Amino acid sequence: MKALIFAESGQPLRVEQRDLPQPEPGDLIVKVAYCGICGSDVHATDPGPFQIGTGTVLGHEFSGEVVESRADGFAPGDRVIGIPVRPCDPCRAAGGECQDRMGIHCPNARVVGMSPGIPGGYAEYVRIGARQVLRIPDGVDDRAAALVEPLAVGAHAARAAGSLLGKRVLVIGAGPIGNATLVFAKAAGARDVVVSELDGIRRDRAQRLGATAVVDPAAGPLGETFAALTGGPPEVIFECVGATGLIQQCIELAAPKATIVIVGVCRVEDRMFPRRAITKELRLQFVLGYVPEDFSLSLDLLRSGRLDVDAMVSSVVSFSELPEVFEALRLPNPHGKVLLDPTRQ
Repeated sequence: MKALIFAESGQPLRVEQRDLPQPEPGDLIVKVAYCGICGSDVHATDPGPFQIGTGTVLGHEFSGEVVESRADGFAPGDRVIGIPVRPCDPCRAAGGECQDRMGIHCPNARVVGMSPGIPGGYAEYVRIGARQVLRIPDGVDDRAAALVEPLAVGAHAARAAGSLLGKRVLVIGAGPIGNATLVFAKAAGARDVVVSELDGIRRDRAQRLGATAVVDPAAGPLGETFAALTGGPPEVIFECVGATGLIQQCIELAAPKATIVIVGVCRVEDRMFPRRAITKELRLQFVLGYVPEDFSLSLDLLRSGRLDVDAMVSSVVSFSELPEVFEALRLPNPHGKVLLDPTRQ
């Protein structure tokens, strides 16, 4: 089969031929329909202590069709998405899922597509445990289903914020995770969801996804602009960029007793001044990934038509096109979600 390989630091991903994956008991082999490029994929190939191993097939945001099953309850032709978290060996032997129900938060779990031994969805076929998939409901197409993983991150962030009903919400960043957070903040009943984003194309995308307003933070003081739009400072802030200095900026912008949810992953040391957060009695909530319920909720809302997320996708690429786009995502860019279509020529 065809697959994209991380072969060498500083070099683009490379297309190679690989053997078809072989299922173990409890596994499925899934023919990939679509697989999204995640920012964490890009960061995982950056030089440094957290770089993935050479030979890794990336990709953890995939939808597809079962072509081989060694698990009860699944048969060829079933359409599925992956919850891309492989439990540790003892948990796999004990039933195929995390016995502590920690999922991605378990230190012994491994994310599919983040190491050479657990290949991901930048390939024609991928192996995954049957306990780590969900069926795609009728009425949800494969392309929309491939967005469920980033949507689950947004659902998890919104859940971590507590009640959003009637709240003034600020989302910083209109990349795929910022947009996923936006749609769930809206679904949770926020009165205002204002998105702050430097790139004009991304601002337009956030507007199409339901932001009550979009602002360019370079155009003027963000706090004043937000208050003029909503009548007061933000009661909930989602930081979805991960750049240095943003946590402190959120502290300065937040209303007293507000909640700040840190969704973006800052990969270097940062500084903040606790006194300002203390005087406001702010709640800072860090989040990582999702739980399985976030996937189920995302699928249910897609099936019901309550989430219209077509605008999240900025392009669909082939195997030959993906390496160039992947490298472009290392720099500031206007892209939303980029999807790999393995059948595309």
